[in-house]
Amino acid sequence: MFIEFKDVAFQKMTATRKRYFGRVPDIFTKMYNFTRAKTAKALGYYPYFPNIEKSDATEVTIDGQKRVMLGSNNYLGLSTHPKVVEAGIQALKDYGSGLTGSRFLNGNVTLHMELEQRLAKYVGMDRALVFSSGFGVNLGIISAVAGQNDYVFSDEMNHASIVDGIRFAGSIKRKYRHNDMKDLEYHMASAELSRPRFIVTDGVFSMEGDIAKLDEITALANKYHARVMVDDAHSIGLLGPKGEGTAAHFGVTKDVDLIMGTFSKSFGSLGGFIAGEEAVIDYLQHHTRTMIFTAALPPTNVASTMAALELMEKEPDRRKAVMENSKYMREKLKSLGFEVGETETPIIPIIIGKDVKTFYMWKDLLAAGVYTNPIVSPATPPGRALLRTSYMATHTRDQLDFCLEQFEKIGKQRRVIS
Repeated sequence: MFIEFKDVAFQKMTATRKRYFGRVPDIFTKMYNFTRAKTAKALGYYPYFPNIEKSDATEVTIDGQKRVMLGSNNYLGLSTHPKVVEAGIQALKDYGSGLTGSRFLNGNVTLHMELEQRLAKYVGMDRALVFSSGFGVNLGIISAVAGQNDYVFSDEMNHASIVDGIRFAGSIKRKYRHNDMKDLEYHMASAELSRPRFIVTDGVFSMEGDIAKLDEITALANKYHARVMVDDAHSIGLLGPKGEGTAAHFGVTKDVDLIMGTFSKSFGSLGGFIAGEEAVIDYLQHHTRTMIFTAALPPTNVASTMAALELMEKEPDRRKAVMENSKYMREKLKSLGFEVGETETPIIPIIIGKDVKTFYMWKDLLAAGVYTNPIVSPATPPGRALLRTSYMATHTRDQLDFCLEQFEKIGKQRRVIS
């Protein structure tokens, strides 16, 4: 279905464009011709940029109505923990709202370095480096590590920040089928021996919730002389004996060269880090553009992240609780007939297939009080549209059972399940 939009503002822009550009190509043409979002809004299934009026982590208020939040990465429920909030408030009083410069010049404070020391110890590396965003870590680190003549081997389901980091580096990219170790070995065996090799993978894949086969990846790296970087954005706080991440989960920390993590998931804050051996981090500190040319992570975020890390170390029951909630939902959703893929984590996809059907399922669930995330291509392969649901340690069983009731009722109405 197509809807034609001819409002006054659009006609005015079009007239102005014709007057100034005439027959010369206009770089804004694609913007004037973009109507996909307007069409979705007109049909009532536009799911993005929701206006969340209030949030207490497990529930949010939209249009005055409470919804159970199943779309957040706040796995351990720490974003509203009193100690985390208090730490942020104290840092705000001590340092102000921001540092107004990059860490390279005037924005480096003792809090940054204290957090780096604690993170390095936590994940079992020599040293860590804190960034203002997780996306900036991957974009900057990959392009600083890999050069134009180097091979980078990347899982086809890796996060967009990894994809963009490889693109920015201009390296020779070899994309292997998702979690397919035979395909990875094929690409590595066929690569020129004279060129350096770098394997980059998510630890937990953000849309599917499954875990990278890091033990097999590191074995192949040793066999074919490659360095390994793992993106633990969705693994830190969840996997490993103490939540240290994917490498600790498989017992291969000594075989991993770089561990990346973010603060916007289990830590309940904002920012990211990279950890590795001393000499490597020293080089990256002086060559990573997304650190040198980006304002420093505000002390409020640094302090709240440190408080969250302390809670993660002292309260392992949080990790146990989120995994129990996830197992409960995974088994219940399967028993209802939903397809949930190979997930083993708090990320549980409900695979629907068609984009429009996914959007209408999302809309019905939201109206019923359940907040989910509709995911379509390119975030997931074409024809594999899904509702991304994720769970917290602080979700109550009553909340989860309420969501299951809505999933069953609406799933049957939309013929996702029988």
